[in-house]
Amino acid sequence: MASNACAQIPPVSSDYTPKGTYETIAGFKTYVIGPKDPQTAIIDIYDIFGLAPQTLQGADRLSASLNALVIVPDLLEGVYVQRAWLPANTDEKKAALAKFLSQQAAFPKGVGKLIEVRKVAGEKWPSIGDRWGVFGLCWGGKLAVMACGKGNEGPGRVFKVSGTAHPGALEAEDAEALTAPHICLASPGEPADVVAQYKEILVKPGKVGVVETYETMFHGWMGARAKLEDEKNRSEYERGYNQVAEFFAKYL
Repeated sequence: MASNACAQIPPVSSDYTPKGTYETIAGFKTYVIGPKDPQTAIIDIYDIFGLAPQTLQGADRLSASLNALVIVPDLLEGVYVQRAWLPANTDEKKAALAKFLSQQAAFPKGVGKLIEVRKVAGEKWPSIGDRWGVFGLCWGGKLAVMACGKGNEGPGRVFKVSGTAHPGALEAEDAEALTAPHICLASPGEPADVVAQYKEILVKPGKVGVVETYETMFHGWMGARAKLEDEKNRSEYERGYNQVAEFFAKYL
């Protein structure tokens, strides 16, 4: 599944009012924020709770920090993990969550949708050229990493930089396959041994990356579970998005 922690902690609410607008791109409802004539862009992929205010606030922060176009496509097409399934502590809840993750949220299916959005968005904003990045939260982070492995090349397809926060379904093989600079911001909610492997891989010759664990945070602190009324979470949320923006600025 996206992460073991995903089955235990429901998302929190936020009163943030997003600053962007919605458009349809490649058939997907898509949140859009950024300058009218962008020179750089990021596809920002949410976690399995969808278009949460905390996630859209993060998109707004990335756009403002980089003066970049940031788009958040609704790749799950309005079908998200339900709060009633969490915590997944009954057979019925476990079955519902497993079905969602294996069908609606299947990783290969999501990557295919992401690549199609990249193609259509590239045509819509030709001023960007190949200066596209991809960033994802948990489930979305897995899609970002997979899209930057084999096949990450060519007009309308390439991503120049990638990143993830509280990554889902971490596998060292994904890090080995990466063809773009990558930033991975982990929490103690992810497997520490695989996070360590990521760090070892991304310092090898030919690789470029940053791996950091936010030791006081939890799985979801930059996404739908962000508790922005909490001072510590708010501070680390801001630090995380600033760190991602600084990394992306080097390669876009």
